[in-house]
Amino acid sequence: MNQNLTTDRQTFVSHLECSITGERYEPDQLHGLSRAGRPLLVRYDLDAVRSVISRDTIEARPTDLWRWRELLPVRQTANIVSLGEIETPLVPLTKSGGPNVLVKDEGRLPTGSFKARGLVMAVAMAKELGVTKIAMPTNGNAGAALAAYATRCGIETIVFCPDDTPEINVREIAMQGARVWRVNGLIDDCGAIVGKGAAEGRWFDFSTLKEPYRIEGKKTMGLELAAQFGWQLPQAIFYPTGGGTGLIGMWKAFDELEQLGWIGAERPKMFAVQASGCAPIVRAFEAGEEHAERWEDASTVAAGIRVPKAVGDFLILRAVRESGGQAMAVGDPAILKAVDAAAKQDGLLLCPEGGATLAAYHQALNTGLVDEDDKVVLFNCATGLKYPMPEAPQALDRTQPIDFDAL
Repeated sequence: MNQNLTTDRQTFVSHLECSITGERYEPDQLHGLSRAGRPLLVRYDLDAVRSVISRDTIEARPTDLWRWRELLPVRQTANIVSLGEIETPLVPLTKSGGPNVLVKDEGRLPTGSFKARGLVMAVAMAKELGVTKIAMPTNGNAGAALAAYATRCGIETIVFCPDDTPEINVREIAMQGARVWRVNGLIDDCGAIVGKGAAEGRWFDFSTLKEPYRIEGKKTMGLELAAQFGWQLPQAIFYPTGGGTGLIGMWKAFDELEQLGWIGAERPKMFAVQASGCAPIVRAFEAGEEHAERWEDASTVAAGIRVPKAVGDFLILRAVRESGGQAMAVGDPAILKAVDAAAKQDGLLLCPEGGATLAAYHQALNTGLVDEDDKVVLFNCATGLKYPMPEAPQALDRTQPIDFDAL
């Protein structure tokens, strides 16, 4: 077992807080949304954290997700259900990106995507709080992560996905022990089924941001970036945004790190990247709205960001605006071109959502939103190995003369 998990943990959670009204909720109790119907945020006694650990303490620990344990909500070590959540590397993308472009390659995590971060935390807390049955809507990777962690600790799981979810994701979910159902609709249609079942007491609703702890797992992306950049932050972050949990979580992480005195007040410009075929956050950003209306007839090759309506829309928009960043939409042709370029020029297989961030970076560079000298991080949220690739039909007949000049 990782040495970060071998002793009983001390947690510094003080309370939970409604993200829109500020109403406080008791920790150590099972919560969904707040009474206002908005996500709950976990708050910590950061003065107490500061009194017991320092940046040097963090740096001396193994570089995995659990090195940040004082800033995470799980109280009992026995409730952690780890599959080996590493700190993901920053990979230079010098040819298809630029001299200062780094990809945080989340495909190295268990189940091959950044969904492992949020779901390991949410499942651990579900176990701690006595949940025995979970249901969740997914576009693919979140369902796979939930299935893996919930199965590992014996929580019954049912997953609903749009009927055009990538086949490999559906099979992965089923293979890892969840009951998976295809639905003739989009992810919010799946979410409506989950919500109805939860209202009838059939299961606990694990939809994005409808429980408080997935954000806490996802915020470790921001904690890691701070440590990887020597307690400075990059000038810009391009994040593929569907439900937006990771963007919200990173923004929360930066605030907590500043309160601890571990970083300064400088923040990256946060770019919420969506596909032009499903861009509710972009539309709301451009209109100056606080909330994003549902995007009708959503369609994109980047299934992970095909989220017509996000419950945390106002939190995404708040972070983007406070950072001086922007919500950006890129088309499917640009997404596929970026995936191809990263693979053929830099040898890195991006998922379509990761390709969207590379396409958005070039768009931002061309319009002056970022400069080539800016240190920029793009998020590749899943391994490209999960997604369809072009055929490679070339073959040789070894019984015939080989034309080596034609190879």
